[in-house]
Amino acid sequence: MSDFRLKVFYSVAKNLSFTKASQELFVSQPAITKHIRELEGMYQTRLFNRLGNRISLTEAGQVMLEHCERILSEYRRLEYDMHLLHNEYTGQLRLGASTTIAQYILPAVLAKFTEKFPKIQISLIDTNSRNIEQALQEHVIDLGMVEGVFRSPVLKYEPFLCDELVPVVSCTNTDSEIPDELTLDELRAMPLVLRERGSGTLDAIEMVLAEQGLKLSSLNVRMHLGSTESIKSFLRYSRCMGIVSIFAVERELKEGLFRIVEVPELTFKRHFCFVSVQGQEAETSVIFSRFVRQCLQSR
Repeated sequence: MSDFRLKVFYSVAKNLSFTKASQELFVSQPAITKHIRELEGMYQTRLFNRLGNRISLTEAGQVMLEHCERILSEYRRLEYDMHLLHNEYTGQLRLGASTTIAQYILPAVLAKFTEKFPKIQISLIDTNSRNIEQALQEHVIDLGMVEGVFRSPVLKYEPFLCDELVPVVSCTNTDSEIPDELTLDELRAMPLVLRERGSGTLDAIEMVLAEQGLKLSSLNVRMHLGSTESIKSFLRYSRCMGIVSIFAVERELKEGLFRIVEVPELTFKRHFCFVSVQGQEAETSVIFSRFVRQCLQSR
């Protein structure tokens, strides 16, 4: 129902690209240009500076973007409320989830959610926690799911699941010299492979280490990798130890591929959290967060 020209402008403004907007909205690039020109003609002002192949928002474009975000949000709310009169849940839900949640928690939940609410269109960005928080503040997504290290005062965090990070080693590539328990001194010497900077997993590890007066730089970190799956694959061929979510290694532990190495002085507990912009929660986000809680309670 919303003016398609606003959607076109919003896509161009967020991507700073006519080509990307064309791909995102599945319309031709000349049509994108036509809609932007119509808006500029309507308001008698330029919305974009054009410098060769690059564009940027003018001052008028910035004002337009601020209003456009509010208008499109209200259109989504209108569609939701009108369909709700007929007990028909519909709308759009743009999710962002940190890698661990996206890979090990969400697949089963999303499958059930799409069966119950087939008319809610879902998109998912899978990246690390800091990128999720940035995407929320830039209004690229409606709801984030991150690995529980609270940062931004303009965002609201709501825990929904307790997680534990566990030190693990391969059962096939490590010998019996690695005990089932390590002291802090033994941990310092152990070669480690960990997640990358910006990941909630690494942030949680650093917080627990700090409680014991330790810095990450005091550990023998051999490598940082960009996903938990890559860490798991690396460990299968390595004598290193990884520290990952217990949800990520449930299958490997049951099958005897990995084993947990206890470090009694360190307990890597954390919460997975929903994160949203204060006061700007979409109705579809509320439905989804409630559904997730119900699903996880029945695990």
